Amino acid sequence: MKFSICNEIFRDWDLKRIFQTARRIGYDAVEIAPFTLADSVVEISERERARIKSLAAAEGVELSAIHWVLVKPDGLYINHPDEAVRQKTSDYFVELVDFCADIGARSVVVGSPKQRCVKEEVTFENARAWALETFSAAVKRAEERKVSLCMEPLGAAETNFINTAQEAIAFTQELASPAFKIILDVKAMSSEGRPLPEIIYESRGHFTHFHANDPNLKGPGFGDTDFVPILRALKEVGYDGYVSVEVFKFDEGPELIASRSLETLQAAWRQVQSETERDGEANE
Repeated sequence: MKFSICNEIFRDWDLKRIFQTARRIGYDAVEIAPFTLADSVVEISERERARIKSLAAAEGVELSAIHWVLVKPDGLYINHPDEAVRQKTSDYFVELVDFCADIGARSVVVGSPKQRCVKEEVTFENARAWALETFSAAVKRAEERKVSLCMEPLGAAETNFINTAQEAIAFTQELASPAFKIILDVKAMSSEGRPLPEIIYESRGHFTHFHANDPNLKGPGFGDTDFVPILRALKEVGYDGYVSVEVFKFDEGPELIASRSLETLQAAWRQVQSETERDGEANE
């Protein structure tokens, strides 16, 4: 199991310090929010992208994904009734795929709830069709660049468009591409009101990234979420991607958030491995 952490937790730290700290604490990878680097990925030169990739490698961490991808620039919207807005968003998703691949990351996480809510004057049928059109070109580019676009189901308190894992799976399957998958997120899954392992089992083969957090918007170990059954389910479905710490409340400071979150996940993973070893011995 590989563990990653999102860079916005570290606020205004430079990337070298973030990579060094993540590696020292014990993370395998860092996940990048592009808005922390520039107002648009178009502004990030080829030279800078190469520098980011080589800097991560030099500090001993991988780059797992990019997320919060529509925070900037302004004016982007996945299913907006204005065709020009949708085309601008579609073009930007292609740019995001290229940026993700250029820095050596594997997934583009599509959360951005405020840029996908179905507007009052729009039917859900139109919103769905428009959103698929918006993603079409980027999905093709993702196939070429060997990265995944991951649609993130989010709770109804955040958006009214794609709230469950099953809805996200059905949506991505419309384009029938190995590059168009979903991401599972502990906070978001918790809004479904079902056992989280059940959602993981049902999503087998459809998710290529995973966010670890707590419904209280903090990291693992800062709430009541038991990560043992979650990691057990990930193991049982054969998930081999990253488990990436993403939080929304930073009260405890970056280093405590990072260290306690990883300690919690590693302890849970050790218990899962121990259970597997005991089961193996019992079957001998």
